[in-house]
Amino acid sequence: MPHLLKALPNVGCKPRHLKYYYMRILLLFNFLAIPFLLFSQYNGVPKELSIDSAAFATLKLPGSPDFLAPDGDDVWILNIDRVEKLSAKRKKPVLSVPVPGACGAIIVGFNSLWVASCSKQAIYRIDNRTGKLLSVIPCGISDKDGEIMLAIGNNSLWVLSDSTGVLTRISAKSNKIQALIAVLPNSHCAVFDFNSVWITNTTANSVQRIDPKINRVIATINVGKTPRFLAAGENGVWTLNQGDGTLSHIDPEQNKVVAIVDTKVPGSGGDIATGAGHVWVRAKKGIFLQAINSLSNIVDSIYTPVYGSGAVRITQNYVWVTAHDINTIWILKR
Repeated sequence: MPHLLKALPNVGCKPRHLKYYYMRILLLFNFLAIPFLLFSQYNGVPKELSIDSAAFATLKLPGSPDFLAPDGDDVWILNIDRVEKLSAKRKKPVLSVPVPGACGAIIVGFNSLWVASCSKQAIYRIDNRTGKLLSVIPCGISDKDGEIMLAIGNNSLWVLSDSTGVLTRISAKSNKIQALIAVLPNSHCAVFDFNSVWITNTTANSVQRIDPKINRVIATINVGKTPRFLAAGENGVWTLNQGDGTLSHIDPEQNKVVAIVDTKVPGSGGDIATGAGHVWVRAKKGIFLQAINSLSNIVDSIYTPVYGSGAVRITQNYVWVTAHDINTIWILKR
């Protein structure tokens, strides 16, 4: 600071003038220090929260409540041989519908809930308002354990139907198969956004993009090791890579990975969702739940403790999280 003092004009050493200039120097120093202070306050360590304390409501549901599908501010939840509709305002299900061998990530679209049945190798279509069964569509399911994701878009339901590499397109109008699209083997999960279907190629460590106008793969993008579940929205397409515990952020404009986030959760299971400006990763081991800022690609928050496997989905006002091993659903406010 001495060199700054030398630059002071001659003010006749009047105390009130010196006080004025010292105040200006201090303000300048504080302004220059702001970036350093901000950097010091954020040292890359995410905020740690208890899921039990953060949740405004906790539900217990008999069976094995797992995958979720947003339906307005409610959710549908996959359970053993059934699906159930939950409301944040009620402790018990609003609806319960039997689905033999219900498996995988369920989805709502075209006034319907769509559910895969591993035992029947079919898709069950259910009226999401009444719970009435509308149709059963035989098509095949690519993974016998039901670790799959369905996609909705372009007036169709999309399901990976054969582990040899088949993506099946089902018309939401007729409930009939429209197309069988060749993709890489061992592809099980799909999502629809940015006018495309995106699927993970688990053993090939890649993502394929399918154009629904021509029913063909138009891009294959290398991602992390053993990608399985994926999500779209919040500034891109995101894959949870089970082999190395990373998150790959794909820019749909460039068809390439623009960021890799180390979520430190390698291993099977898990789930991923987008919403509220974040990508949410639910893991079976390591970190129970984490929220990654979709613009900075930085983990903002982590939730503890670990409660085994489960799922996460975002509705209009809530974040829903499950742990099927302990029959529990937490509801957080966005």
